[in-house]
Amino acid sequence: MHPARVRVAWAALLAPAVAGAHAGGDHAHPPRLAEAFSADPLLLVPLALAAVAYAAGAARLGRGLPAWRSAAFAGGMACLVLALVWPLDAYGEWSLAAHMAQHMVLMALAAPLLLVGLPGAVMLAGLPAGAARRVAAPFRGPRVRRGWALWTAPTAATLVQGAAMWAWHAPAAMERALHDEAVHYLMHASFLVAGLLFWWALLRSLRAGGAGYGAGLMAIVGTMVQMGLLSALLTFAPEPRYPFYFDRAPQLGLTALEDQQLAGLIMWVPAAVPYLVGGVLLMLAWLRRLERQERAASHDLHDA
Repeated sequence: MHPARVRVAWAALLAPAVAGAHAGGDHAHPPRLAEAFSADPLLLVPLALAAVAYAAGAARLGRGLPAWRSAAFAGGMACLVLALVWPLDAYGEWSLAAHMAQHMVLMALAAPLLLVGLPGAVMLAGLPAGAARRVAAPFRGPRVRRGWALWTAPTAATLVQGAAMWAWHAPAAMERALHDEAVHYLMHASFLVAGLLFWWALLRSLRAGGAGYGAGLMAIVGTMVQMGLLSALLTFAPEPRYPFYFDRAPQLGLTALEDQQLAGLIMWVPAAVPYLVGGVLLMLAWLRRLERQERAASHDLHDA
């Protein structure tokens, strides 16, 4: 077959999937739950490749990779599917609350679970040694390391995550994203990247110990304060602020204002739980460190 005809055939096959990526395929009515899939190859192919690469690395590492890390990665991938494939992405076209849940799943659930699974190290382990070295080489340079250390410092990561939340939930930015597919992809990517930076910063604080615990806790407090302020603005607003949902939310049984209030509550309560858990873990690690230091000091006094 002529190459031009092949390209036309592929375009015809993929166009319905891409066109229905955010509206469940039916633009007149919200989809039923069983049909709320976003079958976009631009999302499905990378997700499938990541899963295969991780599985190959995990198989090669065998018992060297703890099961709980593999389970965390699987949970992170499940969160990506929940947010981007079924059903939140499709319902995000009809409900601000569903769209908010999508953002929070990407930033507060998928990001930390993926990082706990050590995806970079495991995926590299699945490659031949030479290929792994070539893939990793660009990330080992001093400039890259300095840049990564800068952006994953707790203060910087907190500011990046806060900027993503405030910028994209501004009515004008949300409206633009809902009408422009490329901007929509950029919005979702920025939430996931901001979440990865923030949770990496917290993991770094855990490893650093000492003052790192305090910096991590301040990052969590700062994030939860920002989330609380933004969610309060949505929950207690006297009128709906997102025109895209004025006629769509009622088809799901909510007024546009009720839908906006529900979106604010999702950010305020369930989305804050992962950050609260992270803060508790940091506090416990800090207390254990202080306890060990106290025992060591007591032992030194006893020996003296």
